[in-house]
Amino acid sequence: MQPDAGTDIGQAYAWCRNIVRSHYENFPVASLLLPRRLRDPIAAIYAFARTADDITDEGDASAQQRLQRLAEMEAALMAAADGAPPPSLLYVALADSIARHRLPPVLLRQLLSAFRQDIEKKRYGNFGELMDYCKRSANPVGRLLLHLLRRSGEREAGLSDAVCSALQLTNFLQDIAQDYRENGRIYIPQDEMQRFGVSEQDIADQRNSPRLAQLMQFQVQRATRLLRAGSPLGREIGGRFGLELRAVVLGAARVLEKLHSQQDAFARPRLGRLERTRILLGALASPFNRAQWLVSRSRQLR
Repeated sequence: MQPDAGTDIGQAYAWCRNIVRSHYENFPVASLLLPRRLRDPIAAIYAFARTADDITDEGDASAQQRLQRLAEMEAALMAAADGAPPPSLLYVALADSIARHRLPPVLLRQLLSAFRQDIEKKRYGNFGELMDYCKRSANPVGRLLLHLLRRSGEREAGLSDAVCSALQLTNFLQDIAQDYRENGRIYIPQDEMQRFGVSEQDIADQRNSPRLAQLMQFQVQRATRLLRAGSPLGREIGGRFGLELRAVVLGAARVLEKLHSQQDAFARPRLGRLERTRILLGALASPFNRAQWLVSRSRQLR
């Protein structure tokens, strides 16, 4: 938990930046590619989500205790939005970011609703249910970033939702074994598992089979199409933020390629240093050419 912070804004943001640096992610958050003025508010948003995620999944607390702590987070968030944050580093930083950048608190509350759902819901009957979860667990982050850029129009929000949902689905696909082993969750729609003849026991036993491979390829192809649909956003925004977004999209596309081709559906693909360098160079190349490259690569996964 974050320590008391008084009103030291600099200390509050430093704590949030440290949270970002201390967690490995395939998709970079608040990286050096971003404009300096945006790194602190992005770090505050990430630290908020990371704190809620730790409450949801870490430790030995009961489900009721976890729900209570998330309720306390929501109360602290609303106090911060009203300009009276609790004296803790996280909420001091959030209060400053909300006021300075006019961030809608409802988007942060949607994140908390998704974390509550992770405590209470472990299975998804169909893809519609899963996308409803993505609408609250991933899409608010992209919309918050658009608000930081003052680019929150309907078209931009739609493209952002596509990218964020694709990233969320990609995370599900690369963490199948971990999600089931550690939290008893399955994020693959139950009706699609049934259609491809894959049982929950197959996942519990980490049993690779041709049926599971076909199911995974179906999931990967859909996530790739969604990523492709949102990819023009990186070109339209431009600048350093557009560069960051193109790098994220290309990184996700590379992870999806690995998921599509690997023999073990339960292995988590990692991006090595050379691959990350190539992704950065690709993002630096002409945005139009890279968008065309993503389209051609995604078609190969069909």
